[in-house]
Amino acid sequence: MTAQIPPFRYRSIWISDIHLGTRGCQAERLLDFLRITESSRLYLVGDIIDGWRLRRSWYWPQTHNDVVQKLLRKARKGTRVIFIPGNHDEFARGYRGVSFGGIEIARDIVHETADGRKLLVLHGDQFDVVVLYARWLAFVGDWAYNLALVLNRWVNRIRRAMGYPYWSLSAYLKLKVKNAVKYIAEFEEALAAVAREREVDGVVCGHIHHAEIRDIDGILYCNDGDWVESCTAMVEHLDGRLEILQWMPDGHPKSIRAIPPRHAAAPATRAIETVCASSS
Repeated sequence: MTAQIPPFRYRSIWISDIHLGTRGCQAERLLDFLRITESSRLYLVGDIIDGWRLRRSWYWPQTHNDVVQKLLRKARKGTRVIFIPGNHDEFARGYRGVSFGGIEIARDIVHETADGRKLLVLHGDQFDVVVLYARWLAFVGDWAYNLALVLNRWVNRIRRAMGYPYWSLSAYLKLKVKNAVKYIAEFEEALAAVAREREVDGVVCGHIHHAEIRDIDGILYCNDGDWVESCTAMVEHLDGRLEILQWMPDGHPKSIRAIPPRHAAAPATRAIETVCASSS
């Protein structure tokens, strides 16, 4: 009989940009992650369901339903699950302040880590000039991105046949295009500025599918990545240490970014979370 893999236990987990309802969603790997991780809080930081894609063509395999059921099960079993809708699942923004199946819906939220850092959690599309001022361009970009994901699947089938590991074509293209690199930097700086205005220590977001933890002029910028290209999540350990994990195809986590706790570990009960007031 095979020994059961013990769960990885964290204080908090942040995941975003799952894009359920698209062929690029890596639901199987996300299910593996959800099955063997436990946390007191689980933040769903937007673009969990891709309403844009579902409006154009319906795609909803059983694994996507399994992800939803797994999230609901975690909420029933005592995990505090907070859903912060993004631009792709903006249909849920009208329900902020409501709880469905134990999952809370909020515009944004302030999370306090075990070592006392206050982090503003939001999806981030509100500070994307393309989404704000050129929505048609955002839809064109979404089409081009999905085309890159289709090509990505074929590239990786060939790589697997040749014995090579998974490689993200779309992520490679983003980091090689000068304008894309500039866009990412400007997005990160904009989010850091928002955190500074809200008088918190940092920000946790998603939206741009680029996992990162870094200091921007004294503000901690964290992006938990995505479950389309990189299969990443951000976790908080019991002492407040923050880490970005990439879930590998073999079902094991790989640490790609980490920062230590700000000071000696505080009691794990020292958690204060305040749902921010909804905008009018």
